[in-house]
Amino acid sequence: MSKSRRKFSSEEKVRLIRRHLLDKVALSDLCDEYNLHPTQFYRWQKEFFEKGSLAFDRQPNSKNNKYQRRIASLEEKVSQKDEVIAEIMQAHVSLKKKLGRD
Repeated sequence: MSKSRRKFSSEEKVRLIRRHLLDKVALSDLCDEYNLHPTQFYRWQKEFFEKGSLAFDRQPNSKNNKYQRRIASLEEKVSQKDEVIAEIMQAHVSLKKKLGRD
């Protein structure tokens, strides 16, 4: 019988690291309490410290920027298509008028 994998959310990982570092809860106690292997905890802690500088970056969320650029690009394409359709319709109407008079 296989065990199902548990998934810890980012908030849970930070909470565990915080309990260990700030509240001085022993790592062995945390690992026993959450049935967690110490090497997994140390991987989370390493990743936390490596990516901690991102919290202080002044750049807005890159994912939102990506979506905003994509939206702007698509809006520009729609605008260009609207202009082309308007020109074609204008030519169509003028041709229709011209042929209708003859």
